[in-house]
Amino acid sequence: MFALLIDVTRCVGCGACVAACCEANGLPLEEGADLGPYHYTVVRKVRTRRGEVYYRLLCMHCLDPACASVCPIGALKKRPDGPVTYNASICMGCRYCVQACPFEVPRYEWNSRAPKLGKCSFCAERLQHGQVTACAEACPTGATLCGERNELLKVARERIAAEPGKYLPKIYGEREVGGTSVLYISHVPFRTLGLPEHLPLEPLPGYTGRALSQIPPLVGSAGIVLAGLWWLTDRKAEVARAERETRSGGRR
Repeated sequence: MFALLIDVTRCVGCGACVAACCEANGLPLEEGADLGPYHYTVVRKVRTRRGEVYYRLLCMHCLDPACASVCPIGALKKRPDGPVTYNASICMGCRYCVQACPFEVPRYEWNSRAPKLGKCSFCAERLQHGQVTACAEACPTGATLCGERNELLKVARERIAAEPGKYLPKIYGEREVGGTSVLYISHVPFRTLGLPEHLPLEPLPGYTGRALSQIPPLVGSAGIVLAGLWWLTDRKAEVARAERETRSGGRR
């Protein structure tokens, strides 16, 4: 399984990862942009007692993702090789994934009549062709590495052991919510980087599964109801569009 290792101590804030991500995904390059439907990764700067610290944020690609577990039609899926992928063609815009993600990553096109999700795809197609992610390839300092998860965990442990005074004795993402495919090592507290601490070590779908098991009738009908609402909304939009075209034609 592929993963990313982000070493905050090596990030210089150059933004090469952001530029490479935008180019690989055909997204607009905007300085200072936050994570959003058109910005899959961002570089941030925070002032600490150690000075200015740069870090980047993106989808964590959880090993057992909560977003995929709550998606009623499977628009989000975890691939065996690491990425959590998104199929916009079947997404019905329920936004359950937005509520479920412990890292607050999925973002929607709120200004669109048919909003779609925007998030890091982990360069899934590049991985299929034996390439590393665009961001890792572009990083000039080795702050972002792409490789097998177990190997990157080994690299992280070696760096921490070699310089214990430099790093916190923790690999963020190794065990949080069952583990993630994006790992961090840092010299400043992870909460300073906007990463939530005190998350459960158990995968979040385990919690949702226990809760949903208490209401089986609702669970069984939820997908049908949501699908019906999506069809009705889409149908109403089609009818309204046809009516506008008819009126427009009558005025000619």
